[in-house]
Amino acid sequence: MIPREILKKVKRIEIQTRGLVNNFFGGEYHSVFKGRGMTFSEVREYQPGDDIRLIDWNVTARSGNPFIKVFEEERELTVFLIVDISASGAFGSESQLKKNIGAEIASVLGFSAIKNNDKVGLILFSNEVVKYVPPKKGKSHVLRVIRELLYTKPNGNGSSIKDALEFLMKVSRRRCVVFLLSDFLDNKYWNSIRIANRKHDLIGIKIYDPYEINLPDIGMIKVEDPETGSMFWIDTSFEPDLKQMNNNNIKSLVDLEKQSAKIGLDIISISTTEDYVDPLMKFFKRRGKKY
Repeated sequence: MIPREILKKVKRIEIQTRGLVNNFFGGEYHSVFKGRGMTFSEVREYQPGDDIRLIDWNVTARSGNPFIKVFEEERELTVFLIVDISASGAFGSESQLKKNIGAEIASVLGFSAIKNNDKVGLILFSNEVVKYVPPKKGKSHVLRVIRELLYTKPNGNGSSIKDALEFLMKVSRRRCVVFLLSDFLDNKYWNSIRIANRKHDLIGIKIYDPYEINLPDIGMIKVEDPETGSMFWIDTSFEPDLKQMNNNNIKSLVDLEKQSAKIGLDIISISTTEDYVDPLMKFFKRRGKKY
């Protein structure tokens, strides 16, 4: 049975993200993620200004009056939310944890999808795929997706983007829109990303904390690696070590963006200390111009 506190969080996220979808993301999502093409809808009488290339000559010949074919966008898409729930998500230097930001962003994307009558599927992973929710439509389905995001726990240590994407390739044979939400504290996943990016419309959302790329001088601190549980001390007052560590972390972020650019993968980087609305809106607008 799902704890009452989880249900309260689901309701809070629903109220918050539904407002964002109605006010900001619903229309942007629709304009960016097109349907699979145009399908025939009906015929109607020709009106001045209509494209003569759309005239249905068979109907026109039978009726004696010009008729044109009317097409509409085949809108329905399948959207997959692939969310990293590994232990490193339980970190945040200020008020928000990475995993909480990820849950809210995934909720916004899920509500945007159902507002446009698309299906939403969910894959949660840590060191392996932990939970799979097959794609469906409707508000009740998205609320289930949010509950799973908040309630499901990782099975073990570490994270495997590779396993999550390979699982996606097995369960989804048709082209989908795929949002991969992770802190990308992983390795050996680029080949899987290349394969998934060729078949699907893949978008990566990197969620990070500023302390992960710019740890300040706060003296001796004891740090726990949430992925492995190991404990160690760091002397942040020793400038060479602090500088080296920060440079390594910044390089990881830059390398992710460079590698993504090489294969045409969209990456959105979102900090736990910023409002995620702005980077998401910038992405939608930039992608809208691109396509």
